[in-house]
Order: sequence, then C-alpha cells, then structure tokens
Amino acid sequence: MKLDFYKYQGTGNDFVMIDNRDLTFPSGDVAFVKHLCDRRFGIGADGLILLNPSQEHDFTMVYYNADGNEGTMCGNGGRCLVAFAHDLNIIQNNTTFDAIDGLHHATIANGLVDLQMIDVDRVELYENHTFLNTGSPHHVQLVENIGEYDVYTNGKRIRSGAPYFQEGTNVNFAEKINDETYRVRTYERGVENETLACGTGATAVAIALYEQKKTSQKTLKLHVEGGILEVSFEPKDSQYKNVFLKGPAQFVFKGNIQV
Repeated sequence: MKLDFYKYQGTGNDFVMIDNRDLTFPSGDVAFVKHLCDRRFGIGADGLILLNPSQEHDFTMVYYNADGNEGTMCGNGGRCLVAFAHDLNIIQNNTTFDAIDGLHHATIANGLVDLQMIDVDRVELYENHTFLNTGSPHHVQLVENIGEYDVYTNGKRIRSGAPYFQEGTNVNFAEKINDETYRVRTYERGVENETLACGTGATAVAIALYEQKKTSQKTLKLHVEGGILEVSFEPKDSQYKNVFLKGPAQFVFKGNIQV
C-alpha cells in the first residue's frame, strides 16, 4: 500500500506529518517510524507526527522521535501540526488540541504559529547549568563563542551522563547577544544529534535565563540555527504561566511512499 505524507518545517526542525484521523497508521511499529524518518532510506525528518482524532478538542498530537520511539512534547512539531491542521481545513485561526503533556492552545496568522506551552513550576538551578521541563526535559548551559562550540560532543556527553542517565535529556547551549536576544544551539535526544531548532528547548532557555537573572525580559528572541523563535511568559509565585512559543511553520512538500 501507499502511505500519503506531508513534510513541514519550523525554523529548520522538519517533520513527517500523517493525517491519521482514520487511525490506520501502524503507530506501534518503531522500526517503520524510524525508517520513514531516515534521511537516506526514508523520507527524512527530525520526527514524525500523527494528527489523530480527539473526542473533545480539534485533534490529538502524537509525536515520534527520529529513532522511532514515541517522544515527549515537541514545540516546533506542535506549531507545524497546527499549520498542517489549518491547511487541512480542520481549524481556522484558533485551535485547542491534545498532546502527551496536556492541552495546548494556538493561533495561526500569516505563516506564524503562536503556541501555548505548559506552565513551568520547577526550575532547578546549579552552578554551571539549569534544568527544567517545558514538555520535554532540558539542560541549559551558557557558553562563549557558541558558533565554534562542539555541540555534538558536549551535548552527547551531557545527554546521558549524571544525573540524567538512561532517560536522558535534551541539551541546550546559549550565548547572549543582548538583554532580549540570545543565540541557542541544541542537541536533541531521540535525534541524537544537533538539530536546527528545538521549540521546547528555546522555551527552556528563555525561562532559565530569567530564573538565573541573566535577563529581565519576559519576551525573548532566540536565534536558533534555522531562524528566530520568540518566547514569552509570565513569572508568578515561583511559576511560569502563559508561556508562548512563536515562530514560522511552513509546508515543504507532500508525497506518498510504498509501505
């Protein structure tokens, strides 16, 4: 049989999108998902996303890492899925959808998707890094000369080292441009490499920098390798609420593959 698919990208984070409202996709087949994400033998992507039905909301997001395993929340993937749902005429300019970490609200206008992320109620500060969960776990660390920094080697070492071990973490390196602008590079678990962008990672960096008092801004621009993302939030009583991730989400191409 032939499987119809769509390709979307958000600041260089690219995803295979499947309209799975009929629930026919073999979602438990790890090897199959990994094959579809393979850049040499499959379609090629940082992850695969199913647009599944929802009983109470517009749709359900199911995200798979490039290694074929179901992942935690993906911010850029969520933004791309909103664009996909919009192009399928499932939604207009506003949506509420289900994801593994709960409900998400989003708006889409002029190619930009503004996605509400989960509230963050715990930020762990350490001497040289910060750890928090923005739908996925993130290690955030400030570095110098980030353009020449060995993200792959250092990210891989931190990803599964103490205290993260088997579960692992995503690893973000950041460098200040000015008080409201930072450059970010991310090593993503599941992809096991640096990606051009990471939405939950950019969100984590913005909140970590504010928590560390490295910035006083509640809206930050994050220059990732694939473009620019904007993160805004409201700190309140040791929590971060109304957290939003904003950036472009674009259709790339559609096709079908023999399966």
